[in-house]
Amino acid sequence: MTNNGKVKTGIFSGSFNPIHIGHLALSNYLCEYEGLDEVWFMVSPQNPLKTQAELWSEELRLHLVQLAIEDYPQFRASDFEFHLPRPSYSVHTLEKLREAYPEREFYFIIGSDNWNHFNRWYQWERIVNENRLIVYPRPGYPVDETTLPPTVRLVQSPVFEISSTFIRESLKAGKDIRYFLHPNVWKAIQSTEIRSLFPVNQPAGEG
Repeated sequence: MTNNGKVKTGIFSGSFNPIHIGHLALSNYLCEYEGLDEVWFMVSPQNPLKTQAELWSEELRLHLVQLAIEDYPQFRASDFEFHLPRPSYSVHTLEKLREAYPEREFYFIIGSDNWNHFNRWYQWERIVNENRLIVYPRPGYPVDETTLPPTVRLVQSPVFEISSTFIRESLKAGKDIRYFLHPNVWKAIQSTEIRSLFPVNQPAGEG
């Protein structure tokens, strides 16, 4: 908690299409090593920089996040953005979060790749001026810590180079990538109900 008793809450916003061990390990690190009390996985209903056709349904993505985090008390799955006007922009989400949860101090979590083109984000200056940000490293996107505004902090977390695109393409190709996903997520994806929601070929040796 902060000196004024507020709960330090990281906002990890993304499509989580789907959530994988890279997301989980980074958030685990931020709780255990960087002083966050909680991390909220803010599932985006629509990313303004992505086409809607690329996304699995928001209900499915939220469900998989819930399955992945259920055993770690400092994680929380959030559908907060589902109830905001669309397209959903981070500046509006953060503003509404501060209004809804005055007992919390929010930290917006982004990768160094996003920080390097943050000036493309809608009302990016407001985000920086009105919020605290945590930037985590991504390969090929160095950040000069001396140039960061007072509200932005660079952390030296381990680097996890796993993309949700890789996960989806591997699933479609029928690859057994169970160790890239939380066991609960892998088990759910193998279920008939979830398989029917997106095209996945049978892994070799099955069926």
